[in-house]
Amino acid sequence: MEDWKRKIGESALTKGIINDPDWLEKLDDSMPVWAVLQLMLELLEKLEPQYTSYD
Repeated sequence: MEDWKRKIGESALTKGIINDPDWLEKLDDSMPVWAVLQLMLELLEKLEPQYTSYD
């Protein structure tokens, strides 16, 4: 596996995007569409948190 892929995986592990070090051995595996969509939804939630105004 290329070093750049491993660095991305290690960064994801450090930041809590993945929580199992075994994923570092699976970085070349395909990812199901539902998993990609789930990641995108979680990212959107962090970037645009749902809140209500006090007004």
